[in-house]
Amino acid sequence: MKRNLLYRISITLFSAVLLLSCSSDLDFDQIDDFVLEPVFVANLAYFTVTADEINDNGPGQQIPPDVEDFDVFKKKFFTDNLAKAELNFEIENTVNRAFEIELQFIDENNQVLETIDLAVPTYTGGSNIIKYPTEVFEGERLNLLKQATKIGFIVTTVTGSGSGDITGNLKFKSGATVYMKIK
Repeated sequence: MKRNLLYRISITLFSAVLLLSCSSDLDFDQIDDFVLEPVFVANLAYFTVTADEINDNGPGQQIPPDVEDFDVFKKKFFTDNLAKAELNFEIENTVNRAFEIELQFIDENNQVLETIDLAVPTYTGGSNIIKYPTEVFEGERLNLLKQATKIGFIVTTVTGSGSGDITGNLKFKSGATVYMKIK
């Protein structure tokens, strides 16, 4: 009997303590301060120019330009929430010539908005992988990038950069890291 009475008293006290827990007012306006800031990494462009695509017509020869659709910014959600973009470039040259690569960001009226020039040294043996400094797009430069609908690649051999038979490949890789800010 005593045991049953002690059990009931302890359950009652425990229940009373649970009912006296602390609480505070809820602030549903905190959702207005909520911001998502995801970061995405993706491949941007890739191409390979083989030796047989390079005519040995002397230095300064331009390899036929390539223009690709660049519809990344067609989605309004993406353009409205893009805060920053970083582009990275890597080139491997095993051709005994030096090259200049010009990337062109082109708008819907075929106007060049932004260019990036990359110098590629002559292959002299061994590893010839070049990693270029990151191109950062913020502010007005980011606004120009958002208007781009095409990306063009112009590859030109450098005057006086080599002689003899052309062998090897020129490989271009690029990637993008984009920073979003969603309110």
